[in-house]
Amino acid sequence: MADIDGLDELKKLTDKATYSRLQKDLTAVKNDVAALTEQITDALNAFAGQATKQARRGVKQARADAEDMMSDMRERGSAAYDAAHDAAYSLEETLEDSITQRPLAAVGLALGLGVLIGMAWRR
Repeated sequence: MADIDGLDELKKLTDKATYSRLQKDLTAVKNDVAALTEQITDALNAFAGQATKQARRGVKQARADAEDMMSDMRERGSAAYDAAHDAAYSLEETLEDSITQRPLAAVGLALGLGVLIGMAWRR
């Protein structure tokens, strides 16, 4: 019976040692998981910071591109307006010169156009 009591005691000591080792291992795993979680959080925060910076740069670039495009469109619109204005002024001068040089032909042309427009209007 002494052997059985000694075996039970040895088993209890082994169980206590195993339990203690498992408890230490579990604590180490918990600490490792906590450290890993902290590292992942830091990495995600750094990534989010970089993504935010990139997004801001993209927005600034898009805004600058839009402003450049609007400026270019303004210049083109102004040039087109000036060209149309010059063409209208040139046409006005040409018509005025033609009327001054041939007043009867101008009146006849105007009368003929008026009749054609009137006939077209009736239909």
